[in-house]
Amino acid sequence: MPQSATASTGNSKPRLSDELSNDRLLEWLRSMQLIREFETRTMQAYQQAKIGGFCHIYSGQEACAVGTIGSVNHDDPVVLAYRDHGHALARGMDPKACMAEMFGKVEGCAKGKGGSMHMFDKPNWLFGGHGIVGAQTPLGAGLAFAARYEWEVMSKGGKKVALCYLGDGAIDQGAFFEALNLAALYSLPVIYIIENNGYSMGTAIHRHSANSDNLLARGEAFGMKSVKIDGLDILNVYDQFKPLVDECRDLQRPAFVDFKTYRYQGHSMSDPQKYRTKEEVDQFKEKDSIANLLGHLMNERDAINEDSWKAMRKEIQEEVREAVQFAENATDPDIEELFTDVYANPQPNLSPTAEYKHGAKNPLL
Repeated sequence: MPQSATASTGNSKPRLSDELSNDRLLEWLRSMQLIREFETRTMQAYQQAKIGGFCHIYSGQEACAVGTIGSVNHDDPVVLAYRDHGHALARGMDPKACMAEMFGKVEGCAKGKGGSMHMFDKPNWLFGGHGIVGAQTPLGAGLAFAARYEWEVMSKGGKKVALCYLGDGAIDQGAFFEALNLAALYSLPVIYIIENNGYSMGTAIHRHSANSDNLLARGEAFGMKSVKIDGLDILNVYDQFKPLVDECRDLQRPAFVDFKTYRYQGHSMSDPQKYRTKEEVDQFKEKDSIANLLGHLMNERDAINEDSWKAMRKEIQEEVREAVQFAENATDPDIEELFTDVYANPQPNLSPTAEYKHGAKNPLL
């Protein structure tokens, strides 16, 4: 039996996370450290021009992805924004497939055609990262509708909950409000998770969103249960998020979550970060979610020591190194691959298709 955190902290009220086994928490620690190491190597590969396009790093926000995904079932659908590597790994994607996708290789999770912002993993019920700000929010409602329809109308499977992640920069998009309205109107089991890291690209939230100190009002306006969660402590994430998941699953209704978190890197790899100070970043690093969980497992559960932690990190470093090597040696896609898996395979005499490009005959064919 895991040692109770309440016994060592002196808190009178037990926490839901006290019931979690040491093995489960060690899995979460490993998952968060895997994300951190993966993102570090991703930045290196991007700086070496091995990764093209936009690239958004998740370092600092690991507790949000691992804690929320750790609170749902494996067949609960998940849809994401473009800062999606961490969620993909937390959901169970092979790091090799994830890295190969960013390298633009065929062995990537989307055949190399999606890149950093478009991680898809059907076996793990991951319905993609999406590059258009807020575009995933109607999809979240649609996934919840499909899940409820399958259970309630077709009598297949059990009750599900969809998770839809978005950044605080997406909360002002019109599509998001339409999605909230439909989710509430049709009582769809979707939880909208605002990963509120305080900045929309380089703009602080109080400069782009009215009433930014009370984002819960946005969910409450549609009659949704709305909660604010400290996303820097994964035990706290589980304590507050798991009951919300259970309630939404049982009652088949939506919810709204304002997750307080922080990203250590810029909005993307090209961000000079002139809008915040190094001191601000360092203040949040002192509250690091990985260090928080590690301290709990070391000091309150006696589940890991310095040597085993060092061994875990070494193992993870080797796993990520192999993922980078795999991506470097993977296959470049053929030019014909550009025209597959869009909406449907190209048909003759349709424009644009493989035969025509911008109204002119494609010289490549």
